[in-house]
Amino acid sequence: MESMAAQVSIYPLHQTSISDAISEALEAFRATGVEVRPGAMSTVISGDENAVFTALREGYRAARVQGDVVMVATLSNACPTPATPHGAGAANARHQPG
Repeated sequence: MESMAAQVSIYPLHQTSISDAISEALEAFRATGVEVRPGAMSTVISGDENAVFTALREGYRAARVQGDVVMVATLSNACPTPATPHGAGAANARHQPG
């Protein structure tokens, strides 16, 4: 299975605290076994394709338990991941300096 990455942002709506929904999503991502790299404005998850899509679904489900939520994800098989530092095997690898 090919590896991939997803940049994910969770936007809790109409909630007194935004951190609860985001924390729940992060916990759900980690529970699926994908690599999780939280950032100030988004989180990057990476792993094999099935694991990333499972993580997205479980993260969304965990966040929505807290209330209304919007989740935005950008998917790529060309961005570097911990397992493929230069996106090896993906389109991006052809464009990396040798």
